[in-house]
Amino acid sequence: APAAGRASHLSQFRRGPGQIVSPMATHPTLGTRLNSICCIGAGYVGGPTCATIALKCPHIKVTIVDMNEARIAAWNSDDLPIYEPGLLEVVKQCRGKNLFFSTDVAKAIQDSDIIFASVNTPTKVRGIGAGRAADLRFIESVGRTVSQHANRGKIIIEKSTVPVKTAQALSRVLAANQGQHQFWILSNPEFLAEGTAMADLADPDRVLIGGATTPEGSAAAQVLVDIYANWVSRERILTTNLWSSELSKLVANAMLAQRVSSINSISLLCEKTGADVSEVSRAIGRDTRIGPKFLNASVGFGGSCFQKDILNLVYICESEGLPEVAKYWQQVVDMNEHQKISFTGRIINSLFNTVTGKKIAILGFAFKKDTGDVRETPAITVCNMLLQDGAQLHVYDPKVNKQDAMAEFKYHDMVVDENRLVWCSSPRSAVDGAHAIVVLTEWDEFKTYNYAEFYTMMMKPAFLFDGRSILDRAALRRIGFEVHCIGHASEVPASAFEAAAATRAAIGKTARRRGQAPAGNGDAAARARARVHDPLGADARWRLPPPALAGARDAT
Repeated sequence: APAAGRASHLSQFRRGPGQIVSPMATHPTLGTRLNSICCIGAGYVGGPTCATIALKCPHIKVTIVDMNEARIAAWNSDDLPIYEPGLLEVVKQCRGKNLFFSTDVAKAIQDSDIIFASVNTPTKVRGIGAGRAADLRFIESVGRTVSQHANRGKIIIEKSTVPVKTAQALSRVLAANQGQHQFWILSNPEFLAEGTAMADLADPDRVLIGGATTPEGSAAAQVLVDIYANWVSRERILTTNLWSSELSKLVANAMLAQRVSSINSISLLCEKTGADVSEVSRAIGRDTRIGPKFLNASVGFGGSCFQKDILNLVYICESEGLPEVAKYWQQVVDMNEHQKISFTGRIINSLFNTVTGKKIAILGFAFKKDTGDVRETPAITVCNMLLQDGAQLHVYDPKVNKQDAMAEFKYHDMVVDENRLVWCSSPRSAVDGAHAIVVLTEWDEFKTYNYAEFYTMMMKPAFLFDGRSILDRAALRRIGFEVHCIGHASEVPASAFEAAAATRAAIGKTARRRGQAPAGNGDAAARARARVHDPLGADARWRLPPPALAGARDAT
């Protein structure tokens, strides 16, 4: 319910918390209707954000529109186009009641006077500012589309991450085409983390709303404040001018990415000196001035925001004549790229300086757990480098499909031999016969696997590269793995006797679970299957790659 004692222009329409009496409630000065919202863009931001608004504001009709018919069809099914914990439940609860998905953009604009612009703002790939500046053609298209179909004044809300002064450009597009209608532009950047977006929306640490510093601009901002106040306390809703709001989003992501690159730079030093980066992170994180968040060393950050927003910030700084500031923030991105290259180099060097023809199991392809998003995932760089060196990659990720992965490779102009990039339906099939396991996403299920069983299925020596530092290194050593973990010195297996004992125990455990007897002298096939480099066994030998993998390295 709205905060107690808060003056609101909606109060005349309220019967109780979150309820509007008049179905055609309008703002007393702006004249805009207050009971209907349109969101242009049915992606990772627009979908969850407006689904939450529909849940928390049952008195408001919310329509999410997109020109992509397949995407809208997915939103109208139980197989949503994006994965986010809790999202499907919210959509199913509200869909068909006050939450609707449609491709009829014109009608949604005419039916709503509060319009969220939640479209993609990718980095430009050509022309001036290519590789750094934001591509604002979709935001511009929103402005032209709204002005074309507007039947009255509208409040237009930038939900996409945009450069400073984008609202000014959008205002010029609208002004040149508005005719007799007036538009008010607000900035309402999202601060969501994929994997926890629904929880972030339900209980945000802050909501930021920027508007023009005019009486009507303030009134428009208050309309959005009142919507969020249905479930967010007024103290957490911050109002600023337009430019501060737009810049705050870029700076927030830059600061978070800076912390990741900072601890990753220290992880490389830890690998050389024998220090433990997790212990360093814990020690400095106890300092209340620093705090523990975003201090987990990893193969690198990914996702649609961090790199894009920092590069955008770099470009803005260069454009404003601040080269030293631009170089400072560019280094955050450079360090992130170096971490991915360094980790991949460690894999190749450890595998006797070549991975040509070797099967490598990739566990995880999404840029982080609890999402199927592969945009700017570190796995793209790691896998591309391994493929370039001739590896056979077998990938398992519980939420990512090969089609999305290939689209991301294509976006980065990476040519991939699909015959050497195999998508697996289970981790066991990915690991079977592999020389190494490479963990690239911190999925919780990866911590629960029977790595002793995996060890028996792999070539020897068996390597494990933990790019997320989530596995028990000591336990893996005892099994027999050579373990390489981000921020830790490389660890060779335990003694041959310990490794052999652990392997035999795993084989016996697996056999008993399947109701079989462990391999004995009378079962040559089972013996061959279980054979490892065991100095205690009379027939121990190194397993060699099958002939199909022993040919010349493919060009990519």
